[in-house]
Amino acid sequence: MKSLFKQLDKAFENKIRLGIMSALMVNSQVSFNDLKEILDLTDGNLASHLKYLEKENYISVRKSFVNRKPNTVYTATQTGKTAFETHLNALEEIIKQL
Repeated sequence: MKSLFKQLDKAFENKIRLGIMSALMVNSQVSFNDLKEILDLTDGNLASHLKYLEKENYISVRKSFVNRKPNTVYTATQTGKTAFETHLNALEEIIKQL
């Protein structure tokens, strides 16, 4: 069981980052505004957690303009998907063993 706890990723201990990755795992991409609405967060709070996941290379960012308005879209990277799946699998195994 000790080895299962080592498989947990600190990046996903925070419920906001867990929510961001959950949304990105079931959608190919999600805009900043959609994430803000889904998770009911302020711009600053969401931005800081997105920056953390981007720094870890768990998400990628694409910025563009749509009708002269900025549009930022996030996608889970393969590294992020693998890390998230490993984290969830470890959680499931821990729960099974309790």
